[in-house]
Amino acid sequence: MDELYLRKEKRSYSFRAALARLMRNRRLLLILAVTIPLAVFVVFGNHGILHRIRLQKQKTELEQQLRDAEADQKALEAQSKALDGDPKAIEKVAREQHHMVREGERVYRVDPGK
Repeated sequence: MDELYLRKEKRSYSFRAALARLMRNRRLLLILAVTIPLAVFVVFGNHGILHRIRLQKQKTELEQQLRDAEADQKALEAQSKALDGDPKAIEKVAREQHHMVREGERVYRVDPGK
């Protein structure tokens, strides 16, 4: 009856003992010898999971750059069509981008620092 209430002694873990048990179990040793290198190759290899994740991220970034470039191209095409015959559009571009003024106009510059 006293055996039910007594604590059992804890076993100490020994790496050498675990290694010795592993060496005795040939089947498990063979499975580990095949599985571990295969898992390392699948995760870290040239065609592994990490490489695929990196490529997917790069693909997403390149697709975003492509969408941005296409939007810029459409805007430039629209501006080009507007400049073909609209004198107001031509004047707007001349004033904003090339800082041109009409004859007789005066330009006043304001110093934003004061």
